[in-house]
Amino acid sequence: MRGIYLVFALLGLFWGSNFIYMKWAAELITPAQITLLRVFFGFLPLAFVSWRKGVIHRDQLRQLPHFLIMAMFATAFYYLAIAEGTALLPSGVAGILGGSISLFTTIATLLFLRNEKPNAMMLAGVLIGFAGISLIAQPWKGADRTIDLIGVLWMVAATIILGVSYVYVRRFLSPHNIPPLALATWQTGLALVVLLIVVDRAGMSDILQDWHAAAGVAVGLGVLGTGMAFLIYYYLLQELGAVAASGATYITPNVALLIGWATGEKVGVLEIAAIILVLGSIAMLQIGRQLARLRRHSTL
Repeated sequence: MRGIYLVFALLGLFWGSNFIYMKWAAELITPAQITLLRVFFGFLPLAFVSWRKGVIHRDQLRQLPHFLIMAMFATAFYYLAIAEGTALLPSGVAGILGGSISLFTTIATLLFLRNEKPNAMMLAGVLIGFAGISLIAQPWKGADRTIDLIGVLWMVAATIILGVSYVYVRRFLSPHNIPPLALATWQTGLALVVLLIVVDRAGMSDILQDWHAAAGVAVGLGVLGTGMAFLIYYYLLQELGAVAASGATYITPNVALLIGWATGEKVGVLEIAAIILVLGSIAMLQIGRQLARLRRHSTL
């Protein structure tokens, strides 16, 4: 069991360190190019493990339109929005906002899935999550704002699209019992094809001017932060269940904030208060979901 929790910590570390790698790379190449490299290097371990385990089958081609939608929005656009937001924000702040995925997943679930009903704990979690985001965005400061509002909007757009994608998977793909590893491989592979078509690759070799940035994108962001993170997450799903596996979202923003502080970014009272609110929101949403499931089972 100790080994499982070590893997759990690694997942939080991989996800949390993604933001500093994107920040370094954004000084040399565009967010779209960062996204292309991330998906390319993330696809490699997924494709290898999927081939070894034999989870890709010809009959899955019937779901190709759904795979393509997930590839364009939940992978290509999601990673692009994260890269755009991180380029405009301190990496620690981007990490806090990236940790709000549970907030928008819950909202999308309540809006689009009829069998999901909110309770007081979930509603309170949503409100607290928005309070945390507002502390970072600082809309009351106007022109004196120190945080780029466009960067915040990019990060929020990323978490919204990922939240909606979970609902999409539950409605259109979950009934077909496609292995999660196969779904991740199709999704990432098709996203790579889309990005290769639409991304302008001129100047992308500039990333090689800084080996920290190049290694960060290829190994840290791609292989570890995308490909291996997918594999670890699905392993934890099998070993611990969905609720426990999603607990890695508690580690992610903390790691991002600590790395940002260690590399010279300012971490003040507002940032600390925001991360407390976001983490509190995640906890309340998970507790609320657990209570809702218990009530549903008790009425059956």
